[in-house]
Amino acid sequence: MAHPLTARGNGAAPRVRRVSPAQRASSIARLVTAVVVGLVMMFPLYWMITIAFSPSADVVSRELRVWPSEWTLDNFRTIFGTFPAATWFGNSVVVTAIITILTVSVNLLAGYAFAKLDFRGKGFVFLLVLSTMMVPVQVLMVAQFRLVTQLGIYGTFWAVIFPSAASAFGIFLARQFIIAIPDELLEAAKMDGAGTIRIFLQIILPLCKPLIAVLVLLTVMYQWNDFAWPLIALKDAQLFTLPIGLLYLQGQYGADYGAIMALALLSITPIVIMFLAFQKYFVQGLARSGIR
Repeated sequence: MAHPLTARGNGAAPRVRRVSPAQRASSIARLVTAVVVGLVMMFPLYWMITIAFSPSADVVSRELRVWPSEWTLDNFRTIFGTFPAATWFGNSVVVTAIITILTVSVNLLAGYAFAKLDFRGKGFVFLLVLSTMMVPVQVLMVAQFRLVTQLGIYGTFWAVIFPSAASAFGIFLARQFIIAIPDELLEAAKMDGAGTIRIFLQIILPLCKPLIAVLVLLTVMYQWNDFAWPLIALKDAQLFTLPIGLLYLQGQYGADYGAIMALALLSITPIVIMFLAFQKYFVQGLARSGIR
């Protein structure tokens, strides 16, 4: 029996499936709901942009404005002229880049070991790694503070970098992704004389592009917005990152909300650009890792 959407004979036009009024109404309702939800979620970003480019008179005015009376860059001039915003931005870039490289490298190597290598106690060690995800980050801060103090790196970038050089969730994500790679590829490489490191570099890594995109994006998002630990580990204002800088824009008796929104807009722009650039790989990586 021919499919209702296929042609019944040579040269015959395909039959078009009719959409019932109920199906059409359901599609319209879903579209309207998606648009409304999207607008609600985009409104805080729109409000941030509005305040960031509004003059001070609009920000302190009691009149509610959904559009700036005048587009101005005064708030950006304030954060770059009065505060070391450029230094804070550069610090965030350096710290986030180093942490991302270390974290992604460790996560990939550990995920490869747990997925494809056989060693005694592998299951127990993997469960031990996963159990650390149940420990609140705040509980570890005292131990981390004592560690960086005894190592003599307190107050430096390394005090922020070293405790973040691996991620239990990243190891789990890498293991789930790599375990789906067929073992036949690895066996064929071993027959050709490839060792463990060569298999990882020439076979595993080229197949892990979606995974790498996910790990990079998740790590960058977390580290770029991390506030609590850098606030504890850094003591020099010239080493502060953007989240800590936002705190210092709040005065003792008031806050310059225009400058705060300008710096906040500056801080989220790289994340938005990175997500748009890696969106395809991000979705593929999560789907192939079994994360829904």
